[in-house]
Amino acid sequence: MEKLNFIKNGVSRLPPGFRFQPTDGELVFQYLKCKIFSFPLPASIIPEINVCNYDPWDLPGNCDQQERYFFSSKEAKYRNGNRMNRTTNCGYWKATGKDKKISSSTCNGIVGIRKTLVFYEGKSPNGSRTHWVLHEYRLVSVETSACNSNQNHVNEIGDWVLCRVFMKKRSIESDGSTTHMHRQNTVRAPPRMFDFMMVSKTDSSTSSSCSSSSNIREVSSNASDHEETSGYADL
Repeated sequence: MEKLNFIKNGVSRLPPGFRFQPTDGELVFQYLKCKIFSFPLPASIIPEINVCNYDPWDLPGNCDQQERYFFSSKEAKYRNGNRMNRTTNCGYWKATGKDKKISSSTCNGIVGIRKTLVFYEGKSPNGSRTHWVLHEYRLVSVETSACNSNQNHVNEIGDWVLCRVFMKKRSIESDGSTTHMHRQNTVRAPPRMFDFMMVSKTDSSTSSSCSSSSNIREVSSNASDHEETSGYADL
């Protein structure tokens, strides 16, 4: 079977309609493990690049994509240490939270670890936190101590890690100022209430006053007629 290759000029290119959305277990045991042990990959879709040589917005690929994946070599920060170099041109990646353990029933003694890192602009430790997030997957072997069954030795395997880079979307609810302004702009005036009883009372009082005035006119005209009649009688 011909190997599928979706990498062109160091960037993954999928045909229209295809999406690459692997699980944590698939990334560790189907891609990272095969990469480290030189096994055939399911598909050539993850390019090789040193992630820390780029700022997250300058990484190859389309920034509009929700997630981008890279095989990155382990570049030691110090010559005699195992700590990775996480410094870029404009900032640095900083680990946050607890590592997640990824295990498989078919890989005895080999597990994956997912580290979560956040990108900070500026120099450590006074950098400014951004919304760029990096999930770094590592392959390790776990061996139980012969003297103490509760003590495990963790050894990293290989010279590669698998990175998933994406930008965390801000929710409108987390931005208090935006929410407050939005609420202010959407406040509506209270509905106007009409008291139809008062209108009817006003109409009735107006009609009664009109009828009273008409009655007064009738009485006045009758009185004048009576006066004229009486005057004619006297004559």
